[in-house]
Amino acid sequence: MKRLVPFILGFFVLAGFLSASGAKEAKPLGSEENPIVWAFVPSSDTQKVVSGAKAMVDLLQKETGYFYKVLVPTEYGGAIEALASNPPSAHMASLNTFAYIIAAEKKVAKAELIAVRRGKTTYNGQIIARAGSGIKSLQDIKGKVFARVDPTSTTGWIIPSLMLRAAKIDLEKDVKILDAGSHDGVVSAVYRGDADAGACFVDARTNIQKTNPDVMEKVVVIATTIDVPNDGIQFSPAMPEDMRKKIVSAMLKIAKTEEGKKALRQAYNWDDLEALGDSFYDPFRQILQSAGVNPASFVK
Repeated sequence: MKRLVPFILGFFVLAGFLSASGAKEAKPLGSEENPIVWAFVPSSDTQKVVSGAKAMVDLLQKETGYFYKVLVPTEYGGAIEALASNPPSAHMASLNTFAYIIAAEKKVAKAELIAVRRGKTTYNGQIIARAGSGIKSLQDIKGKVFARVDPTSTTGWIIPSLMLRAAKIDLEKDVKILDAGSHDGVVSAVYRGDADAGACFVDARTNIQKTNPDVMEKVVVIATTIDVPNDGIQFSPAMPEDMRKKIVSAMLKIAKTEEGKKALRQAYNWDDLEALGDSFYDPFRQILQSAGVNPASFVK
């Protein structure tokens, strides 16, 4: 028993040392060793989004003194999972409308800032078709290949899918779905003939016009959607409130500068930011509810 005493004491001393070392290694959020992770999901050209994202976090670091890291998931589901992990592997995100509603349903995101484009905090989607395909109405899409952004894209699938259902099109049987991965990808797929029709935001065609000058003639709009709340910036509830408020204030300030506007436009074609919270999305939630769409069914 006497021999065990030094061993037991040594064990607790070692455990205490390891515990202290672990505590010492836990750096505060926003430090260089533990940066704030901002998830940017590419809605268009990935390189362009990443370049704009890096410019934004550089400006934000100068304004707040916090360190940031850019995370680029391939789709919105990845960004939501990053927010939902414990501890979060993303502390901020730029989610589209429906992805945010799912994240809010999971209680892993809180809206604070809404994007402003052309003076509006809402936007529209469009359903496009290749000219000469014979598609002139939604009913004509039956039996065709339809390109979407991804299953949780608001104007790249959710709202257009409701429109197709209203046109008596069975999404399981009447169309073949092609996941294009981005709004630009949808336009490109229709332009190349990989898809007969597709869904994207208004007007994603201009994003590929530089390399495809005839896109406006070869890809035509056959329908537009209702007004949809813009994307924006959301935060993990795990982020301290004072930190969140400081970042929100800094982003509103940055959005008024020439450098800031350039970064916002490069990443997501944002012209400005407006401080609007979760309730801004309530009218859209009501539309989804009326259409029988339950965001909870998308929550895993």
